[in-house]
Amino acid sequence: MLSKERNDLITRVGPEAPAGKLLRRYWQPVALIDELEGKRPVRAVKIMGQDYVLFRDENGNLGMLDRDCPHRGADLSMARIEGGGLRCLFHGWLFDVKGSCLETPAEPEGSKLCTHIRQGAYPVVERSGIIFAYLGEGEPPAFPEFDCFVAPGTHTFAFKGLFECNWLQALEVGMDPAHASFLHRFFEDEDPSGSYGKQFRGASADSELPITKVLREYDRPDISVETTDYGMRLMALRKLPQEQTHVRVTNVVFPQAFVIPMSAEMTITQWHVPVDDYNNYWYAIFTSFTGPVNKQQMREQRLELYELPDYISRRNKSNNYGYSVDEQLTQTYTGLGSDINVHDQWACESLGPIQDRTRENLGTTDKGIAIFRRMLVQAIEDSQAGKPTPMLFNAEQASALNGPPAIDGINKAGVSPQAYWQEADLLRRSQSDWASARLAKRAEENA
Repeated sequence: MLSKERNDLITRVGPEAPAGKLLRRYWQPVALIDELEGKRPVRAVKIMGQDYVLFRDENGNLGMLDRDCPHRGADLSMARIEGGGLRCLFHGWLFDVKGSCLETPAEPEGSKLCTHIRQGAYPVVERSGIIFAYLGEGEPPAFPEFDCFVAPGTHTFAFKGLFECNWLQALEVGMDPAHASFLHRFFEDEDPSGSYGKQFRGASADSELPITKVLREYDRPDISVETTDYGMRLMALRKLPQEQTHVRVTNVVFPQAFVIPMSAEMTITQWHVPVDDYNNYWYAIFTSFTGPVNKQQMREQRLELYELPDYISRRNKSNNYGYSVDEQLTQTYTGLGSDINVHDQWACESLGPIQDRTRENLGTTDKGIAIFRRMLVQAIEDSQAGKPTPMLFNAEQASALNGPPAIDGINKAGVSPQAYWQEADLLRRSQSDWASARLAKRAEENA
């Protein structure tokens, strides 16, 4: 358990909060590219308790500004897109994507006022269907060359959803390998051929054994944690009959993402981004190592469950997450439907708006959570002292990163789990057009 002071330290994200200052040093997902489609590509965005406006100008340039007009504080999310930027409805002041004031039309002829006005503006980039913004001071870090960022656009799909709770407890649920045997337990297994786009419904690699069966029947994983240059790697082993082992390798990317296997062909990279201290959005990039992603199918699957424009789950706190006692008795462990994001949402939100960690008692399987908290506290303290923190890389350092490998498969007797997942990852990459090209490029660079 943690003290209240330590719990506040690692959860609070306002502009003056230590954790908030740390997170602002990293690129943050702020919207899906889909959210800027349509006649008026403007969207109000709230991140870590502060309000911004995200937009594309008439030339297609992407920008993000403070939401309040520097004239008299009017709401720029209602502004007009014209004249090379955003024009405030109140007095017509015009701002470009860099925050420069281009016009103050209500002022007298010849006024130089606009040359002295700047609006807060923030670097923004598009990556794999997500718009990222940098809210900190100085130069932003380089993007790591992870699979989700280097795969062609045809092989990635992005989506998001709202959780009504603090960002850290949502991240900690996602990094926990043990909960899947209970929270995501299905009493019946589906035909893996119909599992496309669904988490925990396919078969493990190197086997026809459904993942649901493994998680259901072998619920005492042996978990090991290894710290890495990007955060940490977790390996969960479940002993199966005939000297086989289920090997599941997941990763935590500092400070607020994880990379997990969705199926033998696809991985999920997911961030938990604070809206404020009490709400967060999960942003996910699904990355395919085989053929192009069927984006239409995956989007339609998720739009059945999430309501736009705010990507709120149709099963939520207000309707008890769609709980069914009959389903709980016969189909799923939770009775909350088949979407594991709803399971996770219930688990995260049931802990309260901000989890009271003074009342918890961690077990052996929580070792990854304990290590990550120490990592986070150390980074906060280092950031306060002006020292380097994890994952703040330059372009050369970022280009040396890859993966991270996320594997779910069945290992045969006689092969160490470490060797198994490394070989499985290499095989998957060698059989993938885009990933094999990356392997060849790295081999050439290292020659």
